[in-house]
Amino acid sequence: MSRAIRACAAGAAASRRGLASVEAMGAAKGAPPAAGRWAGRGRGGPGPMEDGARVQWVFLGCPGVGKGTYAGRLSRLLGVPHIATGDLVRDELASSGPLSKQLSEIVNHGKLVSDEIIINLLSKRLEEGGEKGELGFILDGFPRTIRQAEILEGVTDIDLVINLKLREEALLAKCIGRRKCSQCGGNFNVASIDIEGENGGPRMCMPPLLPPPQCESKLITRADDTEECEPVEDFYRARGKLLEFNLPGGIPESWPKLLQALNIEEDPDNNRSAAA
Repeated sequence: MSRAIRACAAGAAASRRGLASVEAMGAAKGAPPAAGRWAGRGRGGPGPMEDGARVQWVFLGCPGVGKGTYAGRLSRLLGVPHIATGDLVRDELASSGPLSKQLSEIVNHGKLVSDEIIINLLSKRLEEGGEKGELGFILDGFPRTIRQAEILEGVTDIDLVINLKLREEALLAKCIGRRKCSQCGGNFNVASIDIEGENGGPRMCMPPLLPPPQCESKLITRADDTEECEPVEDFYRARGKLLEFNLPGGIPESWPKLLQALNIEEDPDNNRSAAA
């Protein structure tokens, strides 16, 4: 287990003791103003309720906390793209784009992709989205460093940064259970979590996210992220854009409380919504 993950886990424990986080019972007072402007559409399809309103959000959190899961759900509910920089790199590698050869050499030598290349790919993706009329984006796990955050400020405005937190023992179990299909690239988690509640509260139960049969024999262990995100949290906290949310359990418990914290309404009759 990497030092970064252990540091994240320790930070998750510290946040419950000292930070003004969004607790399991609902939204925190003084949440960033960007968090209160959105609602899921009705039968007309998912998307922002306000005409012309934009969503320009970032999801932060330790490896295994569920950034991609919740970013993807909000993406479908609000009708904006979910953008993960790892996907941008993979798409470029699979294309004949101008950076594909350079990226192939970097990846084949086991090197890290530079901030400049990542920002280049992201800027291109955002420009394409603007041309298609996309009303914003939700970034997953980027930026991870102060330098990346500063560069991103020069590319686009970020309205809200959602920092997901999870109890230390649950986070470590989820990190160990992370798996990836070597063929389709799908992400899964084999950890089955059942932990005593804190201070007499309900148990924290999080079932595994198991792969479909065709992926079972192709699972590989995902590499741990090496970057620590605490300085980025401070960067956005100082700008009044950070919303911290302690996940109370699995998706059934956490999803409605996250929507409550964001002041987002979801039409239960909308089968195309993120909760479907």
